Amino acid sequence: MLVAASPLCVPAAQASQIIDRNASDVALRVDAQGRALLEYDAGGRHHFVVASGAVNALPPTSGQPQVRFSIDYAAARAGVRRLRRSFRGGCAAYDGPALVWLVDACKAPDGSYWAVQAWQRLLPMRGFEPWRPDQRAVELHLSHWTGPLATLEIFPNWTYGGAWQGLFGRLTYESAPVYGAPAAKSYRRYVYIDTFNSTYGAGWKRDAAKATHLRSGGFCYSFVPQRPPPDYPSTEYRGPGNGARHRVTTIGPGVTPVVQWKGPGLGRYDAVRDRTFNSAFDQLLSGDRVCVRER
Repeated sequence: MLVAASPLCVPAAQASQIIDRNASDVALRVDAQGRALLEYDAGGRHHFVVASGAVNALPPTSGQPQVRFSIDYAAARAGVRRLRRSFRGGCAAYDGPALVWLVDACKAPDGSYWAVQAWQRLLPMRGFEPWRPDQRAVELHLSHWTGPLATLEIFPNWTYGGAWQGLFGRLTYESAPVYGAPAAKSYRRYVYIDTFNSTYGAGWKRDAAKATHLRSGGFCYSFVPQRPPPDYPSTEYRGPGNGARHRVTTIGPGVTPVVQWKGPGLGRYDAVRDRTFNSAFDQLLSGDRVCVRER
């Protein structure tokens, strides 16, 4: 039996600020003026990049453009020694929350945190191996924040009357939903769903990407057989992709860090556990018409 799930989202290569791709030997420094200096190698060159002017995030209801760094990719034009000297001693040991895919992090003189994370965000979906350079790219994400990170609440569940398995949840920041307002694409956030040791093969594979929903910040997804997008190497049905474990990853709002959830697969249907998941579904996604069939 094949079930028509909600449409597959194929996000474009825009999200929270990305400094570069496929970087190595990354080093982070900060100063007392709220700036960060990144040194790294990429594309056969050594780079010096200064980021400033942003911290945390605004809610989608603010009516303002989402916060973004001002980036100076020519920061070394006045001299490398002078640049490094201006950032000397500003980076204290990191004592903030644990972060996924962490490259470097530190605590600034004002008590705020800076971090660099490296992530393959644009892996192809439906378990395909990358066949284009952009799909293999490892993005270098810079973040700057104070206080708690965005919260990614995720639950597994059985969907379509127990026939299939899925995931649902929501993304919030400072207790407010995170979503893309119609007139502010910079607020839009996708959750990227990976599956471990599934029908796609051994190890972690990307299965899907879903945008968080307007007003609720929620999403839902069922692991069901589906056709890949038309531009994929094959359009034959693949899946269901549920595996031994699942993970959901997203870029936090504004310039806050990448956050992630991991959990085990469900196994055989259990009506008692399913009622527990349905109760959580009703709390998180009450009134969400997109997800009503995947409760």
